[in-house]
Order: sequence, then C-alpha cells, then structure tokens
Amino acid sequence: MKKVILSVALVMAIGLTSCKNETKQETTETKTEVSKDMAMADMSFGVRGNCGMCKKTIEKAVNKVEGVASANWDVNKKKIDVFFDNSKTDAMAIHNAIAASGYDTEKVAGSEEAYKNLPGCCQYDHEMLMNKNN
Repeated sequence: MKKVILSVALVMAIGLTSCKNETKQETTETKTEVSKDMAMADMSFGVRGNCGMCKKTIEKAVNKVEGVASANWDVNKKKIDVFFDNSKTDAMAIHNAIAASGYDTEKVAGSEEAYKNLPGCCQYDHEMLMNKNN
C-alpha cells in the first residue's frame, strides 16, 4: 500500500513539473514573436526653430506619430534625432507631422497657418541653416 501511494505521489510530482516548464516556454515564445514584429530605426534631420518652446512643440508633434519611441530636437544644431518602429511609420510621416505644427524640415515646408499661430519667439527665419555640426 505504501508503494502504491508513493508511486502515485511521484507520478503527480512529475506531471506538475512538466506543466510548469511548458508554461515558462510559452512565455518565452511570446516575447520572441513580439521582438520579431518590431523593426526599430533611427534618423536625424534638420528642423528650423528658435527656443525651448519650439523644442516642446516639435517633439510633441513627432511623439504623436504612431510608432515613434523618442524624439529629441537640439535647439543649437537645429537637428532632431528620432527613434521609431518603421513597421508602423516612416520618415515622411514624421516630416509631415513637424511641418503641420508650423516648422520647416529638410524635406517639407511648415504649414503657413500653423506658423502664424506660433508665439513670437518661435517664428523663425525661413532662411536659417538646419542640421548644423556645432
């Protein structure tokens, strides 16, 4: 009788252990599938602007684009660095979002209507250099 009870307990313990291992394996596979679907990219390009308020507006416009992970506009270099999932968006969508907020990029001129609504300190010279090295 003791042998039967011991055998049943041993079989149950092995069954529970294998279930735990299967659960862990499913979680790992799910994480792998998510990372395969993401295609992260980064890019930098010039954007005209003047001040800290410009920085907030430009970065806010970029961060509203689906797939953008981060955006950082450098006021001195007149350059933005963007990290994004290129399976959800592309460079032109990002350029267009900035232009819609009133700012010129290297590829798209800013919306004149949006530009006119910018605060005075943010109304930049349309001839200013962008994407400066220093």
